[in-house]
Amino acid sequence: MENYLAKRRKELGLTMKQVAEYVGVSEGTVSRWESGAIANMRRDRIKDLATILQTSPNFIMTGEKDVPMERGDPPATNIFPLPKTKKVPLLGTIACGTPILAVENVNEYVDMDSSLHADFALRCKGDSMINARVFDGDIVYIRQQPTVENGEIAAVMIGRTETEATLKRVFLDSEKIRLCAENPRYKDLVFFEEQMNEIRILGKAVAFLSNIS
Repeated sequence: MENYLAKRRKELGLTMKQVAEYVGVSEGTVSRWESGAIANMRRDRIKDLATILQTSPNFIMTGEKDVPMERGDPPATNIFPLPKTKKVPLLGTIACGTPILAVENVNEYVDMDSSLHADFALRCKGDSMINARVFDGDIVYIRQQPTVENGEIAAVMIGRTETEATLKRVFLDSEKIRLCAENPRYKDLVFFEEQMNEIRILGKAVAFLSNIS
């Protein structure tokens, strides 16, 4: 029998990857939640999972829909409360040698779900990440951090003279850094030895806002 979390995710047309990136966990963790292998969740994970699955924390924990407090017709299932939002800076080009969030880098401010932990946003250019459902013009929310786990999508600066961040899936070992697009038309970018010093990770992608439904 299909787990209620998996069923709800599929009803919304979401992939495990999308849920994992929104909540800030690995796809393997989402899979274990859905299989019941992990019975307990942190409160913040429950809240984020409820938001992305457009349901209640009670449903996440028990699989049972909330019962109306008063008699009468049940609440409409197609209406959900809007999440609380906060504003984060949307960066333009990033000046070399200056802090990421320096005033001169900020284009404007954009709204973000307040349950997310992100420090800034970038507007994507091009089609290199379309298989991750990130399209030209989409806004990607970034949690500022100097490293990411292998396979995670990150905002990266390449080269000491580069002034714009690029969004790529990052793979790192002691010998090389590999930056991978999510489009077979683009080859992997691989950096060895001293070239690895030219790569600077700005932060991990935790969510995106798409113009395409």
